[in-house]
Amino acid sequence: MPELPYIPETVTVHLGAPDQPAQNVTVSFPDYIKNVASSEIYPTWPENAIRANIYAQISFALNRIFTEYYRSRGYDFDITNSTAYDQSFNYGRDIFENIGQIVDQIFADYIYRQGSVEPLFAQYCNGTTVQCAGLSQWGTVDLANQGLIPFDILQRYYGTDININTDTPIQALEESVPYRPLRPGDFGNDVRTIQIRLNRIATNYPSIPKIYPIDGVYSQQMEDSVREFQRIFDLTQDGVIGRATWYQILRIYNGVKRLNELNSEGLSLSDVSNQFPTELKLGDRGDYVRKFQNFLAVLGSNLSSIPEVGADGIFGPMTEEAVRAFQRTYGLPETGVVDERTWNDLYNVYRGIVTSQPDIYTASPAVPFPGYILTLGMQGNDVRLLQTYLLKVSETHPEIPPIEVDGVFGTATRNAVSAFQQMVGLPVNGQVNVLTWNLLASLYNDLIHSDFAAEGQFSGGTVG
Repeated sequence: MPELPYIPETVTVHLGAPDQPAQNVTVSFPDYIKNVASSEIYPTWPENAIRANIYAQISFALNRIFTEYYRSRGYDFDITNSTAYDQSFNYGRDIFENIGQIVDQIFADYIYRQGSVEPLFAQYCNGTTVQCAGLSQWGTVDLANQGLIPFDILQRYYGTDININTDTPIQALEESVPYRPLRPGDFGNDVRTIQIRLNRIATNYPSIPKIYPIDGVYSQQMEDSVREFQRIFDLTQDGVIGRATWYQILRIYNGVKRLNELNSEGLSLSDVSNQFPTELKLGDRGDYVRKFQNFLAVLGSNLSSIPEVGADGIFGPMTEEAVRAFQRTYGLPETGVVDERTWNDLYNVYRGIVTSQPDIYTASPAVPFPGYILTLGMQGNDVRLLQTYLLKVSETHPEIPPIEVDGVFGTATRNAVSAFQQMVGLPVNGQVNVLTWNLLASLYNDLIHSDFAAEGQFSGGTVG
């Protein structure tokens, strides 16, 4: 499911029931709606009735596409032409001229319910031989003849809490599944999306542990939730979110939210909005730029093909050139823009460099923040680094309890983090965000440099 609805450039239609062997045809979205409208309503109807019906047909189709209703079930199409499931579509038929003109005017408009972002599942029927809870096609004719405009007609059937979204962006149709599986230690918008979905699913399936906080970090707690979901729905219980797990989560989420029903629970903007930037480019500024520059700095000091950059939080020409050099080195499109794939690939290379250097845990300058919040239950080299810094600081600050450096973020590590946060005046939550990490790393660096001076290195003072 994308972040927000858009109009796909094309739509693939299955010419039969979902499980029936049949041809798939791909047509432009406006041509699809023109065909549906020409197949289901009459060109002689009042224009306001025609427009009301077309709005419903657009919204119905976009709901199928936005929720990836068929893609999440493993099909290779977006919608069928079976009226038992979807809308009538007669491939190759003639299009009525007035219907085609109206579709060209409004194909980028859809119905949505106030407070929700998804296109309304605008159920409808002919209103004579078939009755339903949604729009009556022949009923729209009577209402139009009474002088009602399209929006008033739609409100009669779908309620007064609907709106029409206009000028929806148009783009190529894309699957929502990430280009690579999500694993423990990953972070970003895709991880946050899964956290939101699993927590909602857990309301209906209480054996699935809920994930707190919703922070976009693939923690141990989240892995436990994923594994339980996989167990319930007969998936491989590996704690990795590949294609099958991603789409099964989406399918179940759509079901418990009733997103493909007229009485949908609805998706709020907070359910789908991105927390992390989806792109960093020339001219951008801020903490995420600085974080990425930190990764680049480590690569630049280890790889001759990548120039070193400073971490000033400003995406200038030197940072852009370093990004291009990384993309060139690792076979990515050389855009100079940090998209999701560039960010993740560079972070993986950074982690590989950090973990391959045996002296990085002892008497070496602290490395940059790893890019995700460290919390109770997590394991790995980043946790080991954290413990190394805490242990060193505890030698000179007795309020911080000494801990074992074992790479496991247990209760003792959380208590040490909390003690450090209390000592430096940060909010005490036992979690390591970028501010906690940077202050701890800075203190660790000071102590390491002090040790070197104590061992006889020139301290910078005057020699008498």
